[in-house]
Amino acid sequence: RGSQAGTTRVRAWARRVLTWAVRGRSGQGAALAGAATVLTGCASPEESGGDAEILPAAALGGPALLGEPYLLDPSRQGVRVVWHTDSASSLQVVLVGESVASMTEAQALEVATRDTGNGRSSTGRGRCRRFKAVSRRLSQLREDSASKVPDRSYTAVESREIWQHMAEVRPISGGRRPYRVVSVDAAGTATVSKVYTLRPALAAKDHARLLLTSDHQLKPMTAANLELVSQTIGVELDGVLMAGDLVNVPDRASEWFDSTAAPAFFAAMTGRAAQDIGGRTYHGAPVLQHTPIFPAIGNHEVMGRWSTTSLLKSQFEDPQPLDVATRRWEQTQPSGVERDTWITQHSWNTTSYEELFPYPRSDEGGARWYSRTIGEVFLVSLFAAGIWRSPTVTGRGRFQEAADSLENEDTWGYGDFLFEPIKRGSRQYAWLERTLSSKEARRARYRVVMFHRPSHGLGWNSSPPFTDPVQAKSLDPVTGKLTSVTYSYPLADDQILRDVEPLLNRANVHLVLNGHSHIWNRFRNAAGVHWLETSNVNGTLGVFDALSGAVRPGPTSADLVGQGDPGGLTPIVPTVKPLTGTSGTPLPYLASNDITAFSILDSGAGTVRSYMFDTRTPQAAAELFDEFALR
Repeated sequence: RGSQAGTTRVRAWARRVLTWAVRGRSGQGAALAGAATVLTGCASPEESGGDAEILPAAALGGPALLGEPYLLDPSRQGVRVVWHTDSASSLQVVLVGESVASMTEAQALEVATRDTGNGRSSTGRGRCRRFKAVSRRLSQLREDSASKVPDRSYTAVESREIWQHMAEVRPISGGRRPYRVVSVDAAGTATVSKVYTLRPALAAKDHARLLLTSDHQLKPMTAANLELVSQTIGVELDGVLMAGDLVNVPDRASEWFDSTAAPAFFAAMTGRAAQDIGGRTYHGAPVLQHTPIFPAIGNHEVMGRWSTTSLLKSQFEDPQPLDVATRRWEQTQPSGVERDTWITQHSWNTTSYEELFPYPRSDEGGARWYSRTIGEVFLVSLFAAGIWRSPTVTGRGRFQEAADSLENEDTWGYGDFLFEPIKRGSRQYAWLERTLSSKEARRARYRVVMFHRPSHGLGWNSSPPFTDPVQAKSLDPVTGKLTSVTYSYPLADDQILRDVEPLLNRANVHLVLNGHSHIWNRFRNAAGVHWLETSNVNGTLGVFDALSGAVRPGPTSADLVGQGDPGGLTPIVPTVKPLTGTSGTPLPYLASNDITAFSILDSGAGTVRSYMFDTRTPQAAAELFDEFALR
């Protein structure tokens, strides 16, 4: 109620207190809040007239962001912006509005750290708003001697300090708005991101364009794939549907952000990669800075049993079933640790994935399974993955335990066990059944279900059946000692084919998106549901059908389909420009470590279009090779 100068001083004091409080919460690893603080009064400095500081002066020249910001879970009111730094900070802000695009870095920093003195501004450049992020340190990201990190080497498993900052930009309405992130570290040095665009969620009747992809896993062609996406259809899409396997080892921080050995996930998705193929350097594209990601969990998002000494890859390859860990807890009752924590440490977890992608989420499944409406498209993302074990018939693997460790159950792998059941009677199945019968699902023009593990497919990983292994023990008749532990997988018990597919048929689902085998192939079942895998960015293990002549490895069994689709469907030859075999026969698949593929769902046209790009001809453009209509 006093003078204007007094009011400005009080406002500045209050914001210093708020900053102090947020620093305190961040330092204790506080959980991310739902909505960030909106700092009003955002305008470029020359158009504002106020100069009351809300923080000590900051200077440009801070360390680069780890991977640039990315967008999560848009709603009709706004969208979440997420970014990461390698140290704690004093201020993390998103600037949004028309004036942001024309600001210099110095102007953006000034706007982010000073009160304009005249409230929210609408200027000749347009309105600008500031949204303050809530920060926390990610709990489980580490490095080890296999990590390839700029200017650093590791000799043992070591925690890496990674801070996540998330601001909920809301309310906003209408079309795309420019935004930038301003990051000020604890030393007072600042970084300003490039200009990107964001928008709230589409209305239910709006057309949507969605990139369909999966299995990036630092593969050599990932950067080329995304760069060709940008050149072919742009980066301002309505969603990236990622059907799992984003990296290789989910707890290795550098695989997400800054690996120098291969394109890290966010590096390729932000245009920071540098991968040389065929005389051309590919950088990827800033896709996630303009387009929100909707991921699903693959087997490479699941970390195995916790260790402070084993290499991270060894930990990743060493999960055990939850019921095994639970039984051990009940038998030993270890002291000094909480029950759920002990069981998680001795089985498996998706902690790093869920911290990096805390949204979208559902009440029942959290970030592990959820549904969202993206314009005309109703999306369901499921957790359908199991541990991948070697199909060799000796040593610990898919079909048996190692002969030299039969007496030590702690070393067993338990075959290709499932992480989360999806069969009838499970929590996930019950949620899926309710979700597909919801009003939002039924009124959508198109229904899409995404999960990692294909049960329809020509690839290596469509077998064995998606079911829990059936364990069989053989004993020496004289000594009673174990002589073998083997695993079988009844095809009739495949949870996807037996339980999930009939549910999708009844719900009139239009498209199922899978990954896992690193190939492109598609099918259409008798109910008219399309099944598509479009994950070819390298690492293909080939296809297994009469045309290739290859047979899936493993013991001879009627339950293990050696060639063709285990679900009995006939693969569809691409409709525009299929590849051909040596005899000139059109091939119903793409399985190549030279040719990469990506697909686009265009709800306005009612089509899914697939493009391929041959990295051996780097000056060529991506070519449309398949197109089909969603019924």
